[in-house]
Amino acid sequence: MKKDDCLFCKIVAGEIPSTKVYEDDVVYAFEDVNPMMPVHTLIVPKNHYDNVAAGIPNEELGHLFNTAGTVADIKGIKDSGFRIIVNTNDDACQSVHHVHVHVLGGEPMNDGDPSKS
Repeated sequence: MKKDDCLFCKIVAGEIPSTKVYEDDVVYAFEDVNPMMPVHTLIVPKNHYDNVAAGIPNEELGHLFNTAGTVADIKGIKDSGFRIIVNTNDDACQSVHHVHVHVLGGEPMNDGDPSKS
């Protein structure tokens, strides 16, 4: 199922260009156009769901998250470490309302502890 006015649905359909990292029957992964880390890849389900709380079938949701490890391996950060983030709705800064997983890595991350900076 596709939503006609959704940016990510258009990317999945090939109507808007992207730099593909991975694709299978369920998900599409591509490079973020405004990366926050050396590695910043987005993974989206091919079916449209507004957010992670939108009743995504368990198999599809599990596949979406399991793909994070595949993407991290492709991008060469699986062993060094990576972070996955899912923003849900406006107050959590979800800018595109099609559920998506951010895979971030490629350099050490600060956990907020100033002694580790």
